[in-house]
Amino acid sequence: MDPLELNRISDTSILISSLGIGGAPFGHNAKWSQGSNISSVTVSESISKALEYGLNYFDTAPGYGYGQSEIYYGNSLPDFNHSEFVISSKVGNLIFYDDKLSQLNSKKDYSRDGIFRSVEESLNRLKLDYLDIALVHDPDEHMQQAIDESFPALLDLKSQGVIRAIGAGMNFCDPLIDFAKKVDLDCFLVAGRYTLLDQSASEELFPICLEKNISLILGGPYNSGILADPKFDLNSTYFYQKAPKEVLEKTRLITDICDRQNVSLKAAALQFGLMNPAVTSVIPGVRSVDEVIENFAMMSLDIDPQFWDELRFEGLI
Repeated sequence: MDPLELNRISDTSILISSLGIGGAPFGHNAKWSQGSNISSVTVSESISKALEYGLNYFDTAPGYGYGQSEIYYGNSLPDFNHSEFVISSKVGNLIFYDDKLSQLNSKKDYSRDGIFRSVEESLNRLKLDYLDIALVHDPDEHMQQAIDESFPALLDLKSQGVIRAIGAGMNFCDPLIDFAKKVDLDCFLVAGRYTLLDQSASEELFPICLEKNISLILGGPYNSGILADPKFDLNSTYFYQKAPKEVLEKTRLITDICDRQNVSLKAAALQFGLMNPAVTSVIPGVRSVDEVIENFAMMSLDIDPQFWDELRFEGLI
């Protein structure tokens, strides 16, 4: 599969590579990076390596490390022409210094003013003049406010050229389905819901996105670790928690087929999502240059159709 194949975001002029870079680990926050601190130099080298390969799509959010992920991107991306890359960030989390805690903190704000402020602060951290894609981030408890205020604010910014495309980024399918029915959007980023282990997004979300011409970006193709490094014990993580027994068993069955067919589990996990016509890009999070290199190699591997046929025959996909 070609990781460099460019796919269009809805009816915009934005073209993104089939393989992108997820910037959550760049926030060196324990939830996302399992406690490891990632330096600005590592991020810069990872971005440079991705662009050297020809990958052009990068994702981030204020919520990743209280703005740290965006700041790290901002230390690197201005070295390149904006025509060389596409970046998405998110709105709905405002970062502030908490005097009581003597540290940075965040608060949810999906109001019109909050959206304008969020975009302005993201652009300042990223050191950019405009944002390619802005996604309303996890408004699970603020659905109506997102419809009434967040998306109209983003549409205003889009009409001004401050943003080129708008959508939502969430971990669950039902809210995105609701948005697809009620709002004219360009794209969705859904995490972990169309993988070798969880294909719930294909049931209703994918069909309505194809109908409405809403491009889908897949985050979390490794389901937070288990499909990258299955340990088959309590150390395996699934959605950032200990993997349930049934998930471990399904992973074991998939791994057995990978071994029989001589297919890398990582390659299968990365390529699976892009086999669906609703999917525009897959964006695994990276923590090092080596992971950029490995993901590119895994996406580039040829996988015999027999492998997918066996997974289907066994009822695994």
